[in-house]
Amino acid sequence: MILFLRIAFIIINAGFSFFHFLSISTWAAIIAVIVSAVVSLGLIIAIEYVSHSFDTRTIVSAILGLVVGLALGHLIMLAVTSIPIAFIERNTAIITSLSYYLTGFSMMMFSAINHDDITVFDAIVPKRKEDDSDKGASYKILDTSVIIDGRIADICDTGFIDGILVIPNFVLNELQMIADSADSIKRNRGRRGLDILNKMQKDHSVVVKISDIDFKDVPDVDAKLVKLAKVMKAKVITNDFNLNKVAEFHGVKVLNINQLSNALKPVVLPGEDMRVLLLKEGKDQNQAIGYLDDGTMVVVENGRKRMNSEVDVTVTSVLQTTAGRMIFGRLKEEA
Repeated sequence: MILFLRIAFIIINAGFSFFHFLSISTWAAIIAVIVSAVVSLGLIIAIEYVSHSFDTRTIVSAILGLVVGLALGHLIMLAVTSIPIAFIERNTAIITSLSYYLTGFSMMMFSAINHDDITVFDAIVPKRKEDDSDKGASYKILDTSVIIDGRIADICDTGFIDGILVIPNFVLNELQMIADSADSIKRNRGRRGLDILNKMQKDHSVVVKISDIDFKDVPDVDAKLVKLAKVMKAKVITNDFNLNKVAEFHGVKVLNINQLSNALKPVVLPGEDMRVLLLKEGKDQNQAIGYLDDGTMVVVENGRKRMNSEVDVTVTSVLQTTAGRMIFGRLKEEA
């Protein structure tokens, strides 16, 4: 329907131009048709841009404000020009133009800016109702690192993430650049991130939206994420330690996947026993290092002599850091 209206608008204008200039010459009519078509196309683009950039209430409010402003300007003009002063009588035309221009433009801008607060407009254009799917929903913005990491998709499958997941366009652009990188490792990570996004979009248990909001004056992606979170009053989901700190400094709430992972690891208390495969040497003499199934590092005293073998270990202490959890122990037979 919209395409039909566009074509009809161009054809009608071109037809009027053709018949109007046909009396002059055929070439004038042809040139008029071309100029009319170009001008009509430009008008269509301008009208559609305004239609997509502003909501109906704003446009109607601006028009009504202009009408009220012109009426007010007319009243001011009548009042001022009725004063028997020679200066006013000599400059009636200028005073009339200024009166219409200033009051009309001022009221139009005032109505457009404050259209939500002017209840009179509700009878003409009611306020847009909130989308039920978005009403009361919390926004959570994903950064590049957490998309590449992939664990966010599994967390969403469990149902622990509610609200709407927002993927900014500048994050998608960064992900695309990584996927097109000449470095094979970066390229694989970028493609993995894109696969994760496709998987999440197909998952009906989670709502994923793409945000077109961008900040051209901010070159850094992390700074854009923080600024977008402020604008949308959203939380940022990441596993980037530096972004975590910057966002907290700006008062933006952060959900860190690494912190969640550490919190879900089983609690280990001193005196408990576990079985660990010792894989490499530790920093200190006679130390050996193994790992639990969840990736937790286990440092075993006097374990170097049992390298590449599974041993029973008694936990002596547990160290919790921002990078994760470390368990210290000694061989069970020595304990």
